[in-house]
Amino acid sequence: MRARRLDIAPPCAEFSAMSAAMPAPLTDRAALARFRARAARAPALFLLEATAAEIKERLSEVNRSFTAPAVVTAQPTPAPWADLLPGARIVPDEAVLALEPGAHDLVVHALCLHWSDDPLGQIIQCRRALRPDGLFIAAFFGGRSLHELRAVLAQAESDLYGTLSPRVLPMADIRDAGGLLQRAGLALPVADRQLTQVLYRDLGALVADLRAMGESNTLAARRRAPMPRALWARAQALYREHFADAEGRLPATVETLFLTGWAPAESQPQPLRPGSATARLAEALGTTETPLEPVPGKPRGTGSD
Repeated sequence: MRARRLDIAPPCAEFSAMSAAMPAPLTDRAALARFRARAARAPALFLLEATAAEIKERLSEVNRSFTAPAVVTAQPTPAPWADLLPGARIVPDEAVLALEPGAHDLVVHALCLHWSDDPLGQIIQCRRALRPDGLFIAAFFGGRSLHELRAVLAQAESDLYGTLSPRVLPMADIRDAGGLLQRAGLALPVADRQLTQVLYRDLGALVADLRAMGESNTLAARRRAPMPRALWARAQALYREHFADAEGRLPATVETLFLTGWAPAESQPQPLRPGSATARLAEALGTTETPLEPVPGKPRGTGSD
């Protein structure tokens, strides 16, 4: 990938320290760039478009007009973000994002965070690019994605060769992904997910869609030789045996994780100190409060654990 001169401030100390301590790259970024360029010639955008529609709906529920949005994306063209966020700055998902500190009131990280070797660093950079009380939204594929394909490839390779090769990208669990928001310093963090099932006539159709989405295997530790025909045939047979529906179609699960957080601001709601409530819950619910029974052997009024 050709290096670009980026007119941005140096990364924060936290991000620099993390980058210096990063292990060997998980992703072959040169191969990823080649596969994305190949996919751009005849792209399959149905998952991207569905995700953009979901983000649009979520933004409609926020009582806010965003005037300086930015979108971090793997797509070389602005579609479908040009319709969703007119005038948004389109930023490629490089290790150092071309985002200026405090320049945006909305940053969307769109279906590419799963390919990052340092997802926390990506979120920190997005947080730094936000104005106070600016909104961050990330959508990316989660750990349940392609679990059927992962299982049959592992079983087929074990059956035939007694070994396992990295063929499907490892992806984050929602609990781990949600924790990244707080570690990145975002307020009011929320993590949720959507499960989608796509049906295919055979394994070849599934792989063709992955290629057209630029989601082919680009793990740095992958085997570079083409998949042997025997392995392909065994994987497809296992897929049909264990997962095919009544009509013989092969389901592929897609888990999309959504992370939402806000750049800290004094105007945001703050949690009250414990014990500072001025009304009782029973009064708000219009019900009768029933005191707890005292702990046996402990006088009333001394409290309990």
